[in-house]
Amino acid sequence: MSSVQHQSPPSWVWGRLTAVAAVVLLLLSVSSVPAGATEAGVEWTIRTSAADIWWESVTYGNGLFVAVSRNGTGTGTNVMTSPDGITWTSQTPPNDYTWSSVTYGNGLFVAVGRDRRGNDVMTSPDGITWTSQTSIPGEILWRSVTYGNGLFVAVSSSGSKRVMTSPDGITWTGHTAIGISDWWSVTYGNGLFVAVNDDEDDGVPVMTSPDGITWTSRTSAAGNRWQSVTYGNGLFVAVSEFDTGAGRVMTSPDGITWTSRASAAGNRWQSVTYGNGLFVAVSRDGTGNRVMTSPDGVTWTSRASAANNDWRSVTYGNGLFVAVSSSGTGNRVMTSGAFGGGGSSSESAPLFQQFGKPSLGTCNAAASASLNWSGVSSGGWGESWAQWMNSGNGGAVCTRTLIYSSSQSKWIVD
Repeated sequence: MSSVQHQSPPSWVWGRLTAVAAVVLLLLSVSSVPAGATEAGVEWTIRTSAADIWWESVTYGNGLFVAVSRNGTGTGTNVMTSPDGITWTSQTPPNDYTWSSVTYGNGLFVAVGRDRRGNDVMTSPDGITWTSQTSIPGEILWRSVTYGNGLFVAVSSSGSKRVMTSPDGITWTGHTAIGISDWWSVTYGNGLFVAVNDDEDDGVPVMTSPDGITWTSRTSAAGNRWQSVTYGNGLFVAVSEFDTGAGRVMTSPDGITWTSRASAAGNRWQSVTYGNGLFVAVSRDGTGNRVMTSPDGVTWTSRASAANNDWRSVTYGNGLFVAVSSSGTGNRVMTSGAFGGGGSSSESAPLFQQFGKPSLGTCNAAASASLNWSGVSSGGWGESWAQWMNSGNGGAVCTRTLIYSSSQSKWIVD
C-alpha cells in the first residue's frame, strides 16, 4: 500500500486563518458580555422626572417604566412613563389621588391608592390611558399591589378587610388579613404571596397565602418596620426602615422561616427589588450611601446614590434599575445599567464597529463622522484582515469596540 503525504498550506494561509479566527473570537466575546453587567445597580445616574412631585412607586412592564405619585399638582400629573428610564412623560390619571403602588401583570398596569373614596384603583393597558376602578368599600389605605398566578393582590394598613384580590384588575373582592397589622408591602414568588408589616409592635409581622385569599401568620426574624419585600433567585428579601438591633434585612427561602441579615448601613430602607442577578435596595436617608446591593440577599454593599434624595421605590426592567424619589429638584429619578444611551437609545453595549479600510490613510483618519458618534472620542480603531467581513472584498478592516458607561452616561471606547 502506498503512503499518502500531507503537505502543510502556505504560511500566508495560516496567517489569514489566524486573523479571521481572532476576529471570530472577538465577536463571540463581545456578544456574550451582558450589557452593563459590571455596573448595573452599582453606578447611578440622575434623570429628570416629568414633574417635581412625590413619586411613590415605579414598575416595569411591556417595554415601559411607569411611576405613580402620592400628590399631584391638581393638573393630572400623578403618572409618568418612560420607554428607557431616561426621558419621562406626564400622563393624565382619572383623578389626582394619593397613589401608593403600581404593578404590571397580564397585559395591564394596576395602581392602588389610599384616599378611601371607594375607587382607589386605576388600570391602564399601556401606561398612558388610565381608567378608574371600584375598590372594596371602607376606610381602607391601600399600600401595595402585586401580580402572581393570574391574580392581582393588594394589601392595606387599615380597614376590616385588609386584602383585596382581582383576576382582571377591574372587579375586586375583599378578604380578611391576619390581625389588624399595617400591611405595607406584598410580593409573589415560588407559588406564594408574602406580605410584610410596618408596625414593629405588632405580633404578626409576616403573612403568607398560596391563593391571595386565605392567609397564615408567620414569625419574622425581628419586630422591625418592614417596608418592602421582593422575590428573586429562590429567595424572599425584606427591608426595614428601623430595627431592634437584629438587622434591617431579613431573608427566607420559603416565606415561612426568616433570618436576620445585616444591612450595609443603618438607613431607612424603603424599597427592594431583584434583577440581573442582584438585589438592590434604596433608602430615604444616609449620606452618599442610599443604595445597597447584594448578589445573594445575605451580604450587602453600600453604593453611592446619584443624589441624597428621599428614594421611595426601585424596580428593574430591560437591563436597567430605575428608582424614584419624593424629594429633589429636577433629579427625582436615577438609573443604573445599560439601557441604551450615547449614540442610540436602542443599542445595548458592548458594540463591535467595523468598516473596510481605504487604500490610503490610517483607520483613525478614515473613520467617518457617522462612526465617531457625538460624545465618543474618535480613536480606538485597530486594523485586522477579514475578507468575509468586508463584503467579500478582502483587504484590511478597521474595527473598534464600544461599551456604554453608566457613570459617564455615554458610549466609550473599550
